[in-house]
Amino acid sequence: MAQQDDSAARRDTLWNLNGLKILAYTVACYLIYIRLDEFAEWFAYQLLGFAADSHLGGAIAFFVADAPKVLILLVVITFIVGVGRTFLSPERIRAILSGRGELAGNVLAALVGIPTPFCSCSAIPLFLGFLQSGIPIGVAMAFLISCPVVNEVALALLFGLYGWKVAALYTGLGMAKAVIGGMVIARIRPERYLEPWVAELLAAGAGNNPGDGENELFRITWADRIFEGNKAVRDILAGVWHYLVGGIALGALIYGYMPVDFVSEYMGKEAWWNVPVAVVLGAPLYASAVGVIPIIQAFIIKGAALGTTLAFMMSVIGISIPELVMLRKVMKLPLIWIFVGIVALGCMVVGYVFNALI
Repeated sequence: MAQQDDSAARRDTLWNLNGLKILAYTVACYLIYIRLDEFAEWFAYQLLGFAADSHLGGAIAFFVADAPKVLILLVVITFIVGVGRTFLSPERIRAILSGRGELAGNVLAALVGIPTPFCSCSAIPLFLGFLQSGIPIGVAMAFLISCPVVNEVALALLFGLYGWKVAALYTGLGMAKAVIGGMVIARIRPERYLEPWVAELLAAGAGNNPGDGENELFRITWADRIFEGNKAVRDILAGVWHYLVGGIALGALIYGYMPVDFVSEYMGKEAWWNVPVAVVLGAPLYASAVGVIPIIQAFIIKGAALGTTLAFMMSVIGISIPELVMLRKVMKLPLIWIFVGIVALGCMVVGYVFNALI
């Protein structure tokens, strides 16, 4: 009994210390965040002595302001989501999606795609697990459409940089794209477009109980959850730091050197074809939201339409050659082209809606 009391006391002490550290870090991040623009201007124009209209000075000011700003947002939201993911195991996700009606299943799949810790490529093994658990292909495809595009990093950065209205509209449109896409795919008899080995896997796993994993989830202590939050931060920084630095550096060059008239003409809202061209240009590229958002921020500052730049971003992170290569191992080309078409059409709809409203 005494040993149990000592263990409980140690856990309480550890929790209190971690709580104080989190509070101190949050306050420090806030105080730094609100002063970044002022510090960047002082650094570029006073300390380094560049003129206010200098191209290089503008690029340096953009980089100095945005690098820590994006880093702070990334660390904070990744920690929160990392803690939240301890409540959501793959088994529990499959249990949530199993046995739902078509509309409810697709909506839940799109929602589950937001906090799920997978990019467009690594989501595919979980997609297969869904199918093997008896989840309809349309519902699984809704998850696959939602997962990379409507993700917590993109939403956090959009919220931090452009406010809750932009983030909320982006979320709603992205989820609608996933839900409608899943329902459309369900109506074309997608089973006939699966590779034979996948069909055999589904037949072998028919009737399997996906399990819920709830007992293990609720045995995790808060100290464990904080550890997982810290681990999520370390893991995502290790995986995306090069996208972060590269994206902000490219955004800084765009901000400093690209003429305003050029951006306004080719990425504005006046020409209807700007949105589809942005989607086509973004599709072959492969980058995370962390690397793309600083680039679209620079375009917007230079006069690009928000909808056009968001369509470009969604195309980059929602359609990628590595993802399509992995999908080809699972499904035949007709279903892949249908998937690409739905995602691309959804990107264009998002672009046009944002350009019309904002």
